[in-house]
Amino acid sequence: MTDKLYHECRELISQSRIILEDLKEWGYDRIIPATATALCVNDSAGTSSVKCVNQAPQILSLEQLEQNIQGCSLCTLSKERKSIVFGAGNPRADLVLVGEAPGREEDIKGYPFVGEAGQLLDKILFAMRLSREDVYICNVIKCRPQQNRDPQPNEISSCEPFLKQQLMAIKPKLILALGRFATQTLLQTKEPISRLRGQWHEYEGIDLMPTFHPAYLLRNPAGKREVWEDVKKVISKLNH
Repeated sequence: MTDKLYHECRELISQSRIILEDLKEWGYDRIIPATATALCVNDSAGTSSVKCVNQAPQILSLEQLEQNIQGCSLCTLSKERKSIVFGAGNPRADLVLVGEAPGREEDIKGYPFVGEAGQLLDKILFAMRLSREDVYICNVIKCRPQQNRDPQPNEISSCEPFLKQQLMAIKPKLILALGRFATQTLLQTKEPISRLRGQWHEYEGIDLMPTFHPAYLLRNPAGKREVWEDVKKVISKLNH
């Protein structure tokens, strides 16, 4: 080994030791190899230990994923939430509806899309000849941001892996992204929803149709016509 290579190796070992010491201070007590996909959450007891589930090659069921997420404290939203709103519906659904984050009522009940926006969503599904039992409904963020503000980047990076795991378990044919935030987050764009809606996109290899959020339609009923045009394209694709 040359002197240069020897010193480079020593430097890498030194840097790795510092990283491991930092991780230990933050409460991480287990490292998953880079060849595996890991899902890590703090335990439900609120201690510093962390659950890490090796995702390769096994894909966890929705029940296992929901169990693992309980007690999650990966971001500051955990400090003020009442419930983790994981998602609900058919675990083998062809269509997954993805919203932004739980609101006040969802946080209380632990169930996605309740209240007026949820009632309107039920009507949209009925018009599609579907029900909540036929689809799966969830959000990008599983805990309510206070005052229903937009989630912050660190909150997205902490929570979006759960959504990806849900999609891996469900294996849907299509995603209907509800509203500006969900659409922009999944597509990693700042384009306005008015330009993105009505056109097919892709997320995690799954065809995605953006449309307006039901809460937006409550304030702007004229947008219902555009939503209907969007969901008609979803219906057509589901039937082929």
